[in-house]
Amino acid sequence: MAQRAKLRLRSAAALARFARDERGTMTLFGVYIFMMMLLVGGIGVDLMRNEMERVRLQNTVDRAVLAAADLDQELDPTAVVNDYFAKAGMSSYVNSVTINEGLNFRIVTADASTASQTQFMRLMGVPDLPVPAISQAEERIANVEISMVLDISGSMGSNNKIKNMRDAAKVFVDTVIREETEDLISLSMVPYSEHVNAGPDLFGAFKTIRRHNYSFCMEFPNSEYTKTKINRSLTYDQGQHFQWGYDSKNRVNNPMCPKQWYEQVVTHSQNATDLKNRIGKMQARGSTSIFLGMKWAVGLLDPDFNTILRKLNTAGKVDNEFISRPAAYSDVETLKTIVLMTDGRNHYSNRIASWAYDAPSEYVHWSKNNFWYWLYDNVHHSQRHYYYNADIYTPSTGDFYLDQICDAAKAKGIVVWSIGFEVDNHGATQMKNCASSPSHFFRVEGVEISEAFEAIARSINQLRLTQ
Repeated sequence: MAQRAKLRLRSAAALARFARDERGTMTLFGVYIFMMMLLVGGIGVDLMRNEMERVRLQNTVDRAVLAAADLDQELDPTAVVNDYFAKAGMSSYVNSVTINEGLNFRIVTADASTASQTQFMRLMGVPDLPVPAISQAEERIANVEISMVLDISGSMGSNNKIKNMRDAAKVFVDTVIREETEDLISLSMVPYSEHVNAGPDLFGAFKTIRRHNYSFCMEFPNSEYTKTKINRSLTYDQGQHFQWGYDSKNRVNNPMCPKQWYEQVVTHSQNATDLKNRIGKMQARGSTSIFLGMKWAVGLLDPDFNTILRKLNTAGKVDNEFISRPAAYSDVETLKTIVLMTDGRNHYSNRIASWAYDAPSEYVHWSKNNFWYWLYDNVHHSQRHYYYNADIYTPSTGDFYLDQICDAAKAKGIVVWSIGFEVDNHGATQMKNCASSPSHFFRVEGVEISEAFEAIARSINQLRLTQ
């Protein structure tokens, strides 16, 4: 008994010593902390892998709906979305594809989801994490009013430029005027060289001093380049019809004011055939007044032009569908945009002295006789300067007025695209300054002009992600 009592006492003492002994305690605590850190880090890894999968899925669904929403997409939109997922190896991820489309719009919504398997969170009872993705894209052709301003000056006759311009402008017409844009997009066209021929109908809709029937240019007061509208309260003098540039023969084959029907302004049209026929006949001629072409382009988009347009509609020159155009600047459903192209820069422009151009007989005389050829043959060199007003416009004043009208247009919210076609650095600067932003300016060479026109046309159809 005594022996057993002693053993019990020794055992109790040993247990007491073991209970009091703290050696190795921190090791156990460290193992516990390490396990906790490992678990927290593992959760981060699982979450990172989940986010990577989500981004991959979201990128796929974004690309799919953008491709499917394109109105130029001829395949079934649902099939397009499914094909994108199949190519990415995600066919089973698609939950639903919803298509909402009409004459001038298409909205594609796609919902997809999957789950990413966890490596560490499964120890906490979370075997996987959800990976959702939803995206919506829309292409909608709203009401669009376009002014296309085409340079047909003499320098366009070199290096095949006039042909390249004609081809590019036709591509633009075909891109913006399609069956699905009927009654939604109106296209005005302003060919320009040294002047702009409004044509007899448009010319006659304004108050004008009519002097002849050879061509129909209007002289704008210099103060009008700060304004977007073509002031209906003013009375405009008719542009003189004569040939300033010297020709070795006494002929008028390149007058200051263009005279051919296809060189006249076309306003608010959706007749692609007529527009392309006119473009196809354009020839290089005359000097360059970019600011005049731009003034007309802006004026055709100003709401004040509606009064003139209604007159043209009554005369059967404008479609009934456009009777309410141009829309107010505040109309959020209407995009107003200008496409301005040139291959050069503003140049000099002169006029016959008023005393030598103030009677019907003089209008006829100068319409038949080359101005400088006739002066050389009939007037002493010391007297020739009395016959003309030199430098009515110079390159610098032309640049000044171009800056004014471009600024006025942009201040009203008109989107201005510009194309410098084989221009020098000065011309490029002027076009870049006129554009709504540097990204709205194209500097191109040769056949690149077609790519510029097509890129602008496609940008007008506003394809975008909406969700």
